[in-house]
Amino acid sequence: MADALPEELDVVILGTGLQESIIAAACSRIGQRVLHVDRRNYYGGTWASFSFSGLLSWIKECKEHTTDTTEANWKDKILEGEDVIQLGLVDKSIENLEVFCYASTTTEEDVTEVGALENKQSNMDSNTGAANAVMKNQDERNQTQKILSSGDAESPLENKDSSHSKEEVSAEKIESEDKPCSCNIPSSVATEISLDTQEIADGIATIEVETGNVDQSIDASDQQVKKEEKITTYSQIVKNGRKFNIDLTSKFLYSCGSLVNLLIKSNVSRYAEFKNITRILTFQGGKVEQVPCSRADVFASKQLTMVEKRMLMKFLTFCLEYEQHPDEYLDFQDSRFSDYLKTKKLTPNLQHFILHSIAMVSEIALTTEGLKATQHFLQCLGRYGNTPFLFPLYGVGEIPQCFCRCKAVVDSNGHRISCQYFVVNNSYLPEEHAKNVQYRYISRGVLITNSSILKSTSEQISILTVPAVEKGQPSIRIIELCPSSNTCPQGTYLVHLTCPSNGTAKEDLEPVVSTLYAQYSENDADFSDHEVNEKPQVLWALYFNVRDTSAVDRSTYEGLPSNVFVCCGPDVALGFEQSVKQAEDIFHQVCPGEEFCPAAPNPEDIIYDGDGAQPGSSGFGTSAESEAVQAKENTNPESDPTKDGNNEVVEPLDNSEVGRQSQMANSDAEDLKCNNGMEIPKDTE
Repeated sequence: MADALPEELDVVILGTGLQESIIAAACSRIGQRVLHVDRRNYYGGTWASFSFSGLLSWIKECKEHTTDTTEANWKDKILEGEDVIQLGLVDKSIENLEVFCYASTTTEEDVTEVGALENKQSNMDSNTGAANAVMKNQDERNQTQKILSSGDAESPLENKDSSHSKEEVSAEKIESEDKPCSCNIPSSVATEISLDTQEIADGIATIEVETGNVDQSIDASDQQVKKEEKITTYSQIVKNGRKFNIDLTSKFLYSCGSLVNLLIKSNVSRYAEFKNITRILTFQGGKVEQVPCSRADVFASKQLTMVEKRMLMKFLTFCLEYEQHPDEYLDFQDSRFSDYLKTKKLTPNLQHFILHSIAMVSEIALTTEGLKATQHFLQCLGRYGNTPFLFPLYGVGEIPQCFCRCKAVVDSNGHRISCQYFVVNNSYLPEEHAKNVQYRYISRGVLITNSSILKSTSEQISILTVPAVEKGQPSIRIIELCPSSNTCPQGTYLVHLTCPSNGTAKEDLEPVVSTLYAQYSENDADFSDHEVNEKPQVLWALYFNVRDTSAVDRSTYEGLPSNVFVCCGPDVALGFEQSVKQAEDIFHQVCPGEEFCPAAPNPEDIIYDGDGAQPGSSGFGTSAESEAVQAKENTNPESDPTKDGNNEVVEPLDNSEVGRQSQMANSDAEDLKCNNGMEIPKDTE
């Protein structure tokens, strides 16, 4: 494909992170000639999601700083008077990477990942821990998988391994260990995987939020406890590796946030499905509790007294429209939000709830920042569920890929291409252009555990903010994903920890991990669940620091031409606001006056060449209106399309419904696929 690339383009974009993917989609939507390329063999960069074996390959690459060092003969392609910016060959954005395996490793030597292709060739040394891998066709990376529990709706999704790496692991050797230790990482290549459709559909829970009740109940089909073998060994983790989708960046979407609005406006939301976050937790008094969010939750809560409930509702009502009451907070706008809460005569219990579980800001955040965060939280309540948050099925790595589906991402080498603008991810810039840049870092932790942090009768996606243990330390955000999020297999939970770095990731996160979790011990397997420690047990852990370049101004980089724009990586915030804002800002500099990421045209509105009339019917189907009429006129009971095999009446689409269905490609059709593909409109409350 690279041989057929044009020599002149409008925009060339290097990297497939979220900002780069949004900019590429936005430029292509308005007719710009865009070339989107990436040196890596997976989508997303530091936004990527990996299967377990894919993650092991990424770990090995980071530790060894391996990359393709083949240099193209480009010097003869530089014209007189042109300057050269040679991009870095090694990504140095990941540091202090540590892996620990607490699951039993005393098992059979050869472990094969379920669903891996059979061995066809050997291209790796057997002592490295990974055996024969096979190359897969590049076209398979562009295939999408339609997975919905309803069975008749479509949801195009990429293959299960969101990283879309180019090779398939067929076997891995597990080294025997007698005690929990730092894990020897198999040098496995990343895998490209597609999940069994029925297996995913069966694992997704349909959540019903009942008015006046904090607890969520799941669909009757999921109320049966799945008596599956517990995952307690490293070999079992490897065998189920294709069922993992492990994010390098852990975030939620605010239901009224800029990313959700962009997904709806651009109609990119059709490429993904989302799941409601079912509970918000808090850690207080040495135990984890659920936080009441909505009005119904507050008055149904048994954690609060009646006086506290009234105080909380009064304060939240004020926060919802705090700008209209400046006299209530202007005297405290330079004070900390935590100090401001004390002046409102709120109990310590309520102050803790508001600061850490509703506003979700640090203890040093200013009053206006805390009020704005609380207001945003409240405004997002009820749009798609009982909490303000959504999570994309298969992980955050799906989001950049959704925008990449608006165009192709290609691989090229040794070609001279002229362009008006060049957009690059900061990880590709060499150190000589970042001499004056002061980087911040984010501490990240990923845990595979055997149970939830707060046990429940149903699977829950949870978020928990743990306050700083000591003064000067940051609070730690914990996101716990259940199997129904399609990020981990049954019998496990995937836990993401995130905070600004003070030291190495392990140093920052280990105190909280040791407080809330226990290391798995083989001796616990001999006891019943009631006899085992109440804490969930960690089977496997990963810690690493990642650069936070979100606050780096473009002017800080040295020697960059004016038509080169730099995209940062993920920031430490829970939402995607900063990333979307940067993508929009760069787009308006590249394409001033143009609409940012408009929706694709509705096929029914396209005017074809000639007299402007729509083409006639191809004979393979009829228009939606005539289909509805034919359905109503059909009186043959044996072929009545209004009845299914169970004799249940299915109402045919009337004209208005047909019109609403045709608006799926229109920017006004503001809905997302939530809870197993069910479309929930924007105004659902």
